[in-house]
Amino acid sequence: MMNIVDINKRIKQRPPFQMIERVTELNPGESASGIKNVSINEPYFTGHFPDAPIMPGVLVIESCAQLCSLVIDGEKDDNLLYVLLKVDNFKFIKPVIPGDTLNISVKKTRAAGTLTSFEAAVCVEGSVRAKGNMTFTAIPKESVYGNSGE
Repeated sequence: MMNIVDINKRIKQRPPFQMIERVTELNPGESASGIKNVSINEPYFTGHFPDAPIMPGVLVIESCAQLCSLVIDGEKDDNLLYVLLKVDNFKFIKPVIPGDTLNISVKKTRAAGTLTSFEAAVCVEGSVRAKGNMTFTAIPKESVYGNSGE
């Protein structure tokens, strides 16, 4: 189990973009389960949507991606960036709203070269709200940030 302090030592995202608040299970290189508490105080709810607040689907996916990064963490090379390459067959079964506690689970399904794939599920009170697959790739940091003087 990891609390917010432990998570902050392992991922780079910070509020308001940090989506994982507790890790309930972590099997490095294999799978993880974690929690995201959805609060009406989150900034995106002011515009999405004022009269019917719904957590944007891309942020539900980001929550899953941040949990995946903790699974990948033990395999990381400091010279590489692990970035989301592809999202497949993500389905949003029911909207996520303020007050929901997201129970997120991710499981590595494939690793080949620089690619790592996961299946993810997001549940609220035992009911699936979203599920799908995502693939990450490792790219050299210098290919993204290179020398700014060039």
